[in-house]
Amino acid sequence: MGRVRGVTALLLTAMLWGSSFPAIKVVVSSIHEATYTWVRSAIALAGMTPYVVYYHLKHGMRGEEVVNGLVTGIVYSVGLWLQGWGTRFTTASNSAFITGLNVVFVHLYEALRGEHYPLKALVSLLVSVAGLYLLTQPRGGLGIGEILVLISAICWAGQIVLVSRFSSLNPFVFTYYEMAPALTFIMLNPNLDVAGLEGVYAVLPLLAYLGLVCGNIAFACQVYGQRWLKPHEAALTLLLEPVFAAMFSACTLGERLSTLEVLGATLIMAGMIVAVSPRRIQRPTS
Repeated sequence: MGRVRGVTALLLTAMLWGSSFPAIKVVVSSIHEATYTWVRSAIALAGMTPYVVYYHLKHGMRGEEVVNGLVTGIVYSVGLWLQGWGTRFTTASNSAFITGLNVVFVHLYEALRGEHYPLKALVSLLVSVAGLYLLTQPRGGLGIGEILVLISAICWAGQIVLVSRFSSLNPFVFTYYEMAPALTFIMLNPNLDVAGLEGVYAVLPLLAYLGLVCGNIAFACQVYGQRWLKPHEAALTLLLEPVFAAMFSACTLGERLSTLEVLGATLIMAGMIVAVSPRRIQRPTS
């Protein structure tokens, strides 16, 4: 039952994150990527502050929730900034493909830890990455945008590993402190003139959606869901993010998926199912 809850929570996370790519592209085309990072995070923090204040008044402030949340938040905020910055110089499909490569780094981390790395994990990884390529069909060479998003993918991999380590903590309180370090990016773009404020106001509904829904709700579900899954299983489940992104684009923008894209989405789903399927139960001997 725990694994079912974990997969369900991470599927919700992937769905919400998948809906964020078109919004991010619009936002970073209107405002500076540093402004996007800290404004999105400020909105997220404002939305959760009443609950966190109530929680601390009732239960006190636990150092592990604050410190571990902040440490994970540093990794998360750098990844968020680099992803937004890189997406400015590349296509949404390239950004989605490269961001999804965080699953490779998570699997590499698990394989190099010295613990048993199951064969089905490698099979699910290869199938899913092949599906990711067919779904997103990235084009072009390796430019500055692709490099920035690739570095952000490494940060996302680190975030998944850290969340697995601290997933027993309160999901919303942990998420609150995970969001906090991103506010420091105001130092990279501290002066918002009238034109800058107008740009923020123009995309404020999208920023609110990214902060409150794709931020607070999605990340709290991630923390909750990873309680029952290993990092490589969680990473492959979250790889459904571009699948949901394609589905949202088809429903809201009228975009049609090609045969290769449908095949890619199918492979990603197959890889996820292989990864999270229960281990074979040995039959009792008579």
